[in-house]
Amino acid sequence: MRRIPTPPNIWDALGQHADRLAEVWAEPRYQEATRRCEEKYRHWDTIRYLARSENLDPELLWTMVKSTRMSRIRRLPFVDTAQQPLGFTIPDRLQQEIMMIDQQLGGRITFDDNSPVTESQRNRFIVSSLMEEAIASSQLEGASTVHRVAKEMLRRNRPPRDRSEQMIVNNYRAILFIRGNIDIHLTPEFLIDLQRILTENTLDDEEQSGRLRHNGDSVVVEDPYGELLHTPPDASTLPERLGWLCDFANEDPHQTKPFIHPVIRAMALHFQLAYDHPFCDGNGRTARALFYWSMLQQKYWLFEFLAISRLIYKTPSKYGRAFQYVETDQFDLTYFLYYHAEILSQARLELQRYLAKKQRNMRLARDAFSGLDVNDRQRAVLMAAVDRPTREFTIEQHQADQAISYHTARADLLNLEAKGCLERRKVGKKFVFTATSKIRDHVSHS
Repeated sequence: MRRIPTPPNIWDALGQHADRLAEVWAEPRYQEATRRCEEKYRHWDTIRYLARSENLDPELLWTMVKSTRMSRIRRLPFVDTAQQPLGFTIPDRLQQEIMMIDQQLGGRITFDDNSPVTESQRNRFIVSSLMEEAIASSQLEGASTVHRVAKEMLRRNRPPRDRSEQMIVNNYRAILFIRGNIDIHLTPEFLIDLQRILTENTLDDEEQSGRLRHNGDSVVVEDPYGELLHTPPDASTLPERLGWLCDFANEDPHQTKPFIHPVIRAMALHFQLAYDHPFCDGNGRTARALFYWSMLQQKYWLFEFLAISRLIYKTPSKYGRAFQYVETDQFDLTYFLYYHAEILSQARLELQRYLAKKQRNMRLARDAFSGLDVNDRQRAVLMAAVDRPTREFTIEQHQADQAISYHTARADLLNLEAKGCLERRKVGKKFVFTATSKIRDHVSHS
């Protein structure tokens, strides 16, 4: 990933072009270009090319854009290594996305026909999403395990065979750890515990797991070609910085003035932890997990169904570029907020498509197996067996998929065996179930 150029200094630009600014402000071409730059919150990295393509002076256009932004900037209680405060604005498009997040991620999960999702269905959807998030977040950090193999490992609760699989297992455990601690106040100790879970048995130096960076640790962020992208703050400042982070996370949004929207707060926590880079390794995973924790703590319940790391993994360069944009442009967090909002927008749409697909599958399952006295969990097993007749099921896998007890999972599968839908054999110390011809016959005659 190439290094992002630093924009012209706004104060120098204002002084240099003072005699032309009044004229340019009234120029329709500059006004329209400024509007379009604001619409997508463009960085100097793209504004300079846009200006040249339209025969505009790049520095003059940048001066107009940056002046407009500076008049609306809001400050947060964080600073960069040069003591520059972190700030942000809320352009219309970002405000619109936050409104959609409030409307669609803070309520209950329903299907297209507004029918509620049952507890069994909800558990199954959540487990699948958590697995997707764990896998994708690990792949962002270099895990190379094939997606299908990784999901099967989590479903069967199989021990990891290598470092990549261990990273995925760790991420899954970390997400479950967060879900069990959404009512706590954030502390540095909690973040250290979270990093320990995420990095256990995956580091070259295991002593770096579960502790903050020391002054003797050489930690920088580079691209794959060795280009320096970020130098974290000095390790001696980390206790103070983590104190700022925890205080900010623990503020009551209803009491804090000026008001900071909970989604903005969660995104700022994500960015700032990644910027501070308090650990020798696992900072990206910990920052994304902290965002997840903050969203759940602020009662965005449907966030459990969003696997945002999978979307980040598709275009990791945009993720890295969003960080660089903030660092190079006077610590303006808006670039990162914009990127994050786009990811959440895609995730919301994916959730809608996912629910529509599941609704169709459940209708098909009800029709296909209407003659069988089975529950929703068992229908899910039968449909999976129809999709892939050679698929094997275990009690442990069914337990993980449905988020149920071992006893309930065992009863589900044994009941399907008694109905002639599954047949059982023993492999090692475990029972393995596979579909019988009765399932396929049921579907073909439905």
